Amino acid sequence: MQPMVLPSPATVTTEPLIKIQHVSKRYRNTNALRDISLEIPRGTIFGLIGPNGAGKTTLLRILAALLTPSDGQVWFEQQEVTRAPAIIQRKVGYMPDFFGVYPDLTSAEYLEFYAGIHGIPRQKRAGIVNDLLELVELSSKRDAMVETLSRGMKQRLCLARALVHDPEILILDEPASGLDPRARVELRELVRTLQGMGKTVLISSHILLELAEMCTDIAILQNGELIIAGDVEKVIRQLGGGRQIEIRLLDNARVEDAVQHLKNVTDIQNLTTPEDRLIQADFSGDDQALHHILAALINAGLPIVSFAPRSGGGRLEEVFLNITERNSQS
Repeated sequence: MQPMVLPSPATVTTEPLIKIQHVSKRYRNTNALRDISLEIPRGTIFGLIGPNGAGKTTLLRILAALLTPSDGQVWFEQQEVTRAPAIIQRKVGYMPDFFGVYPDLTSAEYLEFYAGIHGIPRQKRAGIVNDLLELVELSSKRDAMVETLSRGMKQRLCLARALVHDPEILILDEPASGLDPRARVELRELVRTLQGMGKTVLISSHILLELAEMCTDIAILQNGELIIAGDVEKVIRQLGGGRQIEIRLLDNARVEDAVQHLKNVTDIQNLTTPEDRLIQADFSGDDQALHHILAALINAGLPIVSFAPRSGGGRLEEVFLNITERNSQS
């Protein structure tokens, strides 16, 4: 099976930070990865999507120079990972899905310990620790014992640990696992802040809504194979997700009037009304056509409350379920 790799806007002007070339990984009789080729643009938030056993963690550990591929190569700019693992590890901040914390240390002591492991001079550690605690909004917990922190706080502390040596790229394996909704929102905002600081973030998850709202690019894995990779919106459209809009009306009685009006629009297909006062539809036109449709609905006297593209998370989930089902049956 040949994967689809769609061009990303970032790849047009930016040399990829990471190139994965025909990478496979075998464990005895198990093929964890099969001939993966992928490019990760610099400065992106790149999401790896796949069910359990898809090979996400194996690929991340190879990128972090913690595993050696059975076949193929991984390049960080001009350096091949297996030839210079120590150099690569200095460039990478890796946060595994199961991370260890030392409960008998305070938050500050925990980060100071890892700063020492990374060879950061003692006189610089205090400043780095203070900056990281502020970044992850744990300054008020600097003297709190790690064991007293909530799971969300521990997650942010471990992210700070991954940043202690100022890596170019962050590799986060299922960072939102087990977090409550508020903690997931905080994590998402933190990841965006890190991207704004120039970091490239590679993040795996099976929580598709999180990745759709957070990532600029994605790759879908299944059974160790790459299914498709590229810009999020292009992946969705390529796999049949299309572009969709949601229209919410003030009065449910006028929904049918709006539907009848939209049926006459060339760019609108597959109209549905999944709940009261809400219309969803596939849309094949451009942004200017969207403006014309909205203006026409308003001119028709329809009480529009909201008119917007449909949230990417739901669409990505539909696309993911469809493609993984197709591939499991082939």
